[in-house]
Amino acid sequence: MTIAAETKKQIISDNKRHEKDSGSPEVQVAVLTAQIQDLTQHMQRHPKDYHSRHGLLLKVNRRNKLMAYLRRVDSKKHAQLAEKLGLRK
Repeated sequence: MTIAAETKKQIISDNKRHEKDSGSPEVQVAVLTAQIQDLTQHMQRHPKDYHSRHGLLLKVNRRNKLMAYLRRVDSKKHAQLAEKLGLRK
């Protein structure tokens, strides 16, 4: 239920601010979004997997907190990232 290393590297390279960036809020949100999508598919196949459901909820809450931070700090980047990742807010 984790994303592949190659996929994660691709996501980081698509969303990084500069060459050595791997921890900016944009990168973290993009990686969390990929993990959330993977866990959502898992939950559709295994609806009674409550441990994975708990992990999914933790990831969704973490992404919401990071998006709120990004909205406070730079609303323009927040809007661009939400558009790019297909998030509602």
